[in-house]
Amino acid sequence: MNEMIQNAVDAIRAGADTHPSVGLILGSGLGGLADVLEDASFVEYASIPGFPVSTAPGHAGRFVLGRLAGHGVVCMQGRFHFYEGHPMSHIAAPVRVMKALGVETLLVTNACGGVNLNFQVGDLMVIDDHINFMGSNPLTGPNDAGFGPRFCDMTYTYTPALRRLADEVAAAQGVALRHGVYLGYMGPSYETPAEIRAFRVLGADAVGMSTVPEVIAASHCGLPVLAISLVTNMAAGVLEKKLDENEVIETAAARAKVLERLVTGIVERL
Repeated sequence: MNEMIQNAVDAIRAGADTHPSVGLILGSGLGGLADVLEDASFVEYASIPGFPVSTAPGHAGRFVLGRLAGHGVVCMQGRFHFYEGHPMSHIAAPVRVMKALGVETLLVTNACGGVNLNFQVGDLMVIDDHINFMGSNPLTGPNDAGFGPRFCDMTYTYTPALRRLADEVAAAQGVALRHGVYLGYMGPSYETPAEIRAFRVLGADAVGMSTVPEVIAASHCGLPVLAISLVTNMAAGVLEKKLDENEVIETAAARAKVLERLVTGIVERL
């Protein structure tokens, strides 16, 4: 385990008594779930020696530990993005921290653009698979065999049993839930209309600038994964309007409670 990850593990264990079995990575405008944890403790990324900090809008930049629906959880309230200049190894680090803390299941949320023309702003989509268009991979470089193998199988990265569980909880809550393929794009510029048309041909239903690196890292270290996207805007060229990051934050805020209730219901049944 490298020094940065060990520093984070030590800081979290020193600052919280919780022993998390569930890890949560909360996307743009979706960090409110961390605010409802019981017996919450906070560890700022900036307080961990050598640890990166989050600069993206709507990302608080801290680990939050507590209890949710009877389970010990650790939340990444604000994630890291490749477009911020972080190396892929830094983007993978929080997942490895969670694994070292004893996390057994990882739930990831994100804000995304809708590529599928049948989607609408506000839709929730369970990610069934992804396409990595970020031009890099968090497993590049020397392999840490303590976390996983040199060559990582990605066939069942998005755990089928967790996807089925999400469907069951959504149905019980009366929440419409779509399924689809998420395409990870480097950013920070939004995609062009031509790129979106190409991504649609490739089979993408949604596009975003996160999630793929963390999920690859989770698959590498054997963590079951459930990832849910909130369609906060339709992708470039779908509607006759410019894309605006304020729309992302506003839509996330409007639908956050629905997603928080869904995630809480899923955690309760783990």
